[in-house]
Amino acid sequence: MRILITGICGFVGSTLAGCLRENFAGAEIFGFDNFVRPGSEVNRLALRDIGINARHADLRSASDIEALPAADWVIDAAANPSVLGGVDGRSSSRQIVEHNLFGTVNILEYCKRHRAGFILLSTSRVYSIPQLSSLKVEEFDGAYRPVADQQFPAGLSVNGVSEDYSTAPPVSLYGSTKLASECLALEYGASFDFPVWIDRCGVLAGAGQFGRADQGIFSYWINAWLRQRPLNYIGFNGRGSQVRDCLHPRDLASMLRQQMDGASDKRRIINVGGGVANSMSLAQLSAWCASRFGAREVAADRNARPFDIPWMVLDSSRAAKDWNWQVATPLEKNLGEIADHAEKHPNWLELSAS
Repeated sequence: MRILITGICGFVGSTLAGCLRENFAGAEIFGFDNFVRPGSEVNRLALRDIGINARHADLRSASDIEALPAADWVIDAAANPSVLGGVDGRSSSRQIVEHNLFGTVNILEYCKRHRAGFILLSTSRVYSIPQLSSLKVEEFDGAYRPVADQQFPAGLSVNGVSEDYSTAPPVSLYGSTKLASECLALEYGASFDFPVWIDRCGVLAGAGQFGRADQGIFSYWINAWLRQRPLNYIGFNGRGSQVRDCLHPRDLASMLRQQMDGASDKRRIINVGGGVANSMSLAQLSAWCASRFGAREVAADRNARPFDIPWMVLDSSRAAKDWNWQVATPLEKNLGEIADHAEKHPNWLELSAS
């Protein structure tokens, strides 16, 4: 089996490549990246050392994609993953659409041509914002949690956001490009008879993740705390009570392996997140950092940002039921690995976040 990974030199792509190489005997793994992100070349060298070829190609260029050799499966790990992308005054809305939607079209045409299966790594940000923003929450132990005694919308509970929750706009420009990609992928698969799986991921984090606050808040926070970089609690009264779940991408590998093994009777869209047990607020993350590295001050910025949500946790019950999937890397272990990496790589923020 030949497996093509897009964005293979990003944190998620390179992690999955390494995991599949280690646990999928006989698979030939290769991929491409546009290498615009600082730190990409570091991952390219690491992949080369384990025999994985990472070539240059731009997802937005149809001719680049047409020149790629045939594969049996494509894992799409390439995206601009910032929820503020295109609306923050510092990035281009057109580029977000070109990367996250038009790029998907190019890959789907590739799958059509080579009859390759397609796995889209999507996001929790495809879920509708208004009801999540207005969810009744209470603060407990430095973190928001849903008030149990309230009328929850369909697909939302104290266990998190399930696949049955609304994807009606607004979902952010980033979320809408991923949602449109999901729809197109399923249509291409049905029209041209190749398998398609949609894996909606929560916050992906782990050691070696590029140090950007908008793309990897757990890794960035730990690295910035250790280096005495300025940190701010933004919005929500400047207390850092907002909560996200956390998943190491290597925990995706078992799911991907099953999906590529030919299962056909499963539902095509699945949540793959850390869940309530692996969720944490920024204030709780700060407390963890203080216990590991020593206390420091975090500034408060009470100004709200677009698309901010007080509590965003994925309910992955369907993954557990349909695929017997569960989180293998507990949050505490994941944070410890990030901290170990931060201590061993004092220039990581400079290397990966410029």
